[in-house]
Amino acid sequence: MSKFNPLKKWILSLGIAALAWSGITNANANSPIISNEVYSNLPFQMAKVEQPVFPDYTRSITEFGAIADGITLNTEAFAKAIDAVAQQGGGTVTVPAGLWLTGPIVLKSNINLHLEENALVLFTADHTQYPIIKTSFEGLETRRCQSPVSANGAENIAITGKGVMDGNGDTWRPVKKGKMTSSQWKKLVASGGVLNEKGDVWYPSEGSIKGANACKEFNVPEGIETEEEWNSIRDWLRPVLLSFIKCKKVLLEGVTFKNSPSWCLHPLSCEDLTIYNISVSNPWYSQNGDALDIESCNRVLVLDSSFDAGDDGICIKSGKDESGRLRGEPCQNVIIRNNVVLHGHGGFVVGSEMSGGVKNIYVDNCTFLGTDVGLRFKSTRGRGGVVENIHINNINMINIPNEALIFDLFYGGNAPGEGDAPGAPKEEAVPPVTEETPAFRDIFIKNVTAKNVGRAILFNGLPEMPIKNIFLENVTISDAKDGVTLNRAENATLKNVKVITTKGENNLKMMGVTNITIGNKKYAKIGNKTESYKF
Repeated sequence: MSKFNPLKKWILSLGIAALAWSGITNANANSPIISNEVYSNLPFQMAKVEQPVFPDYTRSITEFGAIADGITLNTEAFAKAIDAVAQQGGGTVTVPAGLWLTGPIVLKSNINLHLEENALVLFTADHTQYPIIKTSFEGLETRRCQSPVSANGAENIAITGKGVMDGNGDTWRPVKKGKMTSSQWKKLVASGGVLNEKGDVWYPSEGSIKGANACKEFNVPEGIETEEEWNSIRDWLRPVLLSFIKCKKVLLEGVTFKNSPSWCLHPLSCEDLTIYNISVSNPWYSQNGDALDIESCNRVLVLDSSFDAGDDGICIKSGKDESGRLRGEPCQNVIIRNNVVLHGHGGFVVGSEMSGGVKNIYVDNCTFLGTDVGLRFKSTRGRGGVVENIHINNINMINIPNEALIFDLFYGGNAPGEGDAPGAPKEEAVPPVTEETPAFRDIFIKNVTAKNVGRAILFNGLPEMPIKNIFLENVTISDAKDGVTLNRAENATLKNVKVITTKGENNLKMMGVTNITIGNKKYAKIGNKTESYKF
């Protein structure tokens, strides 16, 4: 039986004889031989990402009763088609051109779900079609509604083609008034739903606001015990659009994923994951509307893709606090190359849920257009975990309202003693270093160009755990509203770093730093009072 994989680019040229010998067909069924170019200049050793291959066996969802009228619910047809192909040992389930309304789709091993051009898969707004299940969300074990697309423990799976998957997220998401124009807000409120007491957050239903009120930390409800109570807040239990858990040899290629209820793509504890030439699109106002959250995965490629998000764009995670530390699965061996982030809280992001650790990450040749922050590293006390051996190269960014580069270990709160404004937090006793102390170290960033940003660079480490061994080289940041602030950092080198502020001067502020080298100047030690210098 012949085998194929739809990944078309990054392939080595093979002779006709070799192709004939292997039985691999041409066109959209090329061999999954990843070119060495993907791994070129890699600053750490990493095994190549294994690609899924599938038997040359195909069935269409129309053979199982699917109707493309945008009215008929095709959940059963998708399930039957996937089951039928799986029973034959695997292959391709095709989704032809058309508007296909459906409930959750669950992939099985050896299945390639292929969306043909002009195929639009729309997930139903009937939330009762999404069972409430045990899962992980924002790094914590909890219960949420089943994802529109999911797989658990599957191997050799793919979603490919030129079609679109729409998560119907507007039926799930709360919306903050400040994220909409006046006319948009009036239209949204007039559509129904419920406002909070302040009138500045819209919820799609009473159940949604009830669930929100049950959350004390992030979006995980507390005090909800019975099935009846869980069902009463179903609308709040927004799923990620795509949830792949503990899967191996996974490919996402060519497809557009959009309008997710919360995060869009969430591979968790997966191995050998390839994301190639996809598009992710969420409204800029979408709450928790991350584009891609790679959590506790090993051997990952993210290539030639576009991300437009309501929250972080390309994000690396590994669990939150004790839950993440107990899981103990770092996110590691990840290559991110040739991608564009159009909007989001951050272009490339690590954290804040990084309690299982993050290491061996290579980001190369990426563009950020209007993200709130460019390169964003974030954590806080209580997380624990170590982020290390991160290499970033060839980044271009424009119109970044906040920092072009930020390391913030006070994410979600204020650093003690920082700032001169009245009421600024006072210096407090430095806590001891424990397993709950996050650490960021050995991070190498070079060849970055940014224009029209807020603050150029911010390091904001912990008094008990400074940010260590950060190397910046060949960085040019122009039209910045503010310069460089280094707080609680150790062994940082800024070589050939140029910052031009709109104030006409390059400003540098440092506090609590040791062994800092900026160009030809060295600063051995600066105490816990902010000192200003000319950059």
